[in-house]
Amino acid sequence: MHRHTCHGSAPPPSSRKGLKKIALVGNPNVGKSVVFHSLTGAYVTVSNYPGTTVEIARGKIRIGRTEYEVIDTPGMYSFIPLTEEERVARTVLLREKPDLVLQIADAKNLVRMLPLTFQLMEVGLPVILVLNMMDEAEKIGVKVDPQRLEELLGIPVVATVATTGRGIEELKERIRVFRGGGKEGASSILDYSEPVESALGDICALLKAEYGFPKRAVGLLLLQGDKEIREQVRKEEPRDGYSRIEELVGKTQAHFVHPLGYHIALRRFDEATWMVAQASMPPSREMRLTLSEHLSRLTMNPWTGSLILLAVLYFGIYQFVGVFGAGVLVDFLEGRIFEGVVNPRITAWVVRSIPYATVQDLLVGEYGVITLGVRYAVALILPIVGTFFIVFSVIEDVGYLPRLAMLIDRVLKRIGLTGRAVIPLVLGLGCDTMATIVTRTQETRRERVIATLLMALAIPCSAQLGVILAILSGKPTALVLWAGTILLIFVLVGYLASKLIPGEKPSFFLEIPPLRMPRLGNILTKTLARMEWYFMEVFPYFLLASVLLWAGQLTGVFQAVIAALQPLVQAIGLPPEAAVVFLFGFFRRDYGAAGLFDLQQAGLLSGVQLAVSAITLTLFVPCIAQFLVMTRERGLKTAFLIALFIFPFAFTVGFTVNFALTALGVQI
Repeated sequence: MHRHTCHGSAPPPSSRKGLKKIALVGNPNVGKSVVFHSLTGAYVTVSNYPGTTVEIARGKIRIGRTEYEVIDTPGMYSFIPLTEEERVARTVLLREKPDLVLQIADAKNLVRMLPLTFQLMEVGLPVILVLNMMDEAEKIGVKVDPQRLEELLGIPVVATVATTGRGIEELKERIRVFRGGGKEGASSILDYSEPVESALGDICALLKAEYGFPKRAVGLLLLQGDKEIREQVRKEEPRDGYSRIEELVGKTQAHFVHPLGYHIALRRFDEATWMVAQASMPPSREMRLTLSEHLSRLTMNPWTGSLILLAVLYFGIYQFVGVFGAGVLVDFLEGRIFEGVVNPRITAWVVRSIPYATVQDLLVGEYGVITLGVRYAVALILPIVGTFFIVFSVIEDVGYLPRLAMLIDRVLKRIGLTGRAVIPLVLGLGCDTMATIVTRTQETRRERVIATLLMALAIPCSAQLGVILAILSGKPTALVLWAGTILLIFVLVGYLASKLIPGEKPSFFLEIPPLRMPRLGNILTKTLARMEWYFMEVFPYFLLASVLLWAGQLTGVFQAVIAALQPLVQAIGLPPEAAVVFLFGFFRRDYGAAGLFDLQQAGLLSGVQLAVSAITLTLFVPCIAQFLVMTRERGLKTAFLIALFIFPFAFTVGFTVNFALTALGVQI
């Protein structure tokens, strides 16, 4: 097929002084982060990419006499971004102009991996293809010849098993000797159909500006409908030139029934299929499924997967977080350590050393920074979030989360989401504030709004969940009532939101990593990192909340707010003292849950009142931190509308549940 020549330049090797840059790219769940840590070790910093809330990890490595900065980009399936993560990954590649790109690929799923390789090569990036998870490929009888694939692609190819370190030294050596190149600069590896090639030649001739990567790649992105590139071309090119480009795109589309992006993707898929057939050998015999593969299938089967999920929830969340974390650990820290030792001694020291009653109240009073803020944060909340972080790290390291996403994808689609939403929803059980940021991984704005609404309404954070499980564990009827009501609200509100909120329906595809035994080192590293996040990001809110409560009591504002809340609280059948719980909950969800714990310990709530208060508090407005993040992520209008809906809705549900239980004479 005749290819029209497109003149243009690829991103030049970095000419800046200082470190050379290596960017790691690849689909999610292919072991990219493991390769990153294998290369960089402990010399890693994590920060938000400028102008976004997407985290980028950076580290350093010295190979020979050269020191490199290594950048771990978010997962991407295509060079045309659908999610914020993919957008940031592409921005890193185009803006930072890395000297080398390592594409981490799943060796057993190369047909799905190579289309991204072609796209990276088409934009002229210097690429080394890293075939990771070779052990998993070998287990299922997939035999890949890296040398043959290297010949076909014209770029270096290295086989690795990052979890064991296999191939990492070879990768370092290939990085050391890398000089760029590949056939024809590796920028024009594929021919497309004649109408596409003809349009590319004409578009290249019309493009006058420089875009930092080959004009042929710009043309391909324009033909595929890339909105960002289209807007950039519109700004950079003369009006008549841009109009002619738009006409060319329209005329080319007229040759095809399906969108041009589909035909271009299909061509890449066909080429990937051919290359994999050339560079791999079929299994010599039928391979038996391993135990991990049998278990993997069981986790995604609707029937067995549901039982496994219930087991994870029961043993992981209820027993470990609810009973052990919120029961055993909280009793020890709150009862023996703080109530028995810390609070009495510090209170005595403050009273003896500080003569001013106002300052004494600030430090050790009813709402004191130490006696309330530190006690709640360390004795009540820390053991709960700590045990949750351990559970989350285990199921993350095992590879269960992607399988859970596949399991509940069909259910989530009923409420306008996909299996992709399982990550922020599960993270919401740790901290809804952090999970609200993670909703950026959702493909459409509609999905992001629905996920944000459901987390603000019906996903209790780990501390709130742990405390509720602890106080309701002795009353199974109340626990079932609470869980059933929250689940019903989650599904009902999600379903109605999916019908009322405009937008396109979501699509879903996900790479499934191998199911592995968890590694203690990985679990400890992840748990400690999240505990550090807790102390840096969450702990200060407890201290701030104590100061605000102290100031509110001092000025009378606190009493006024409680007085305003008391009629609402009494309307749902709770004692007036429960108004404090909802005021606490406004500062932080877990703060409110801890206040509920105190009321229960004081014997002020009956079984019915416990159930009603737990339901209402779970549905109550998001805490200040979550509301601020909602405002930043979804905009002030959307955040305000969500809060405006949740506040009356929570008390309406509480009133309805209390009325029904009272009318039926139910005793809990």
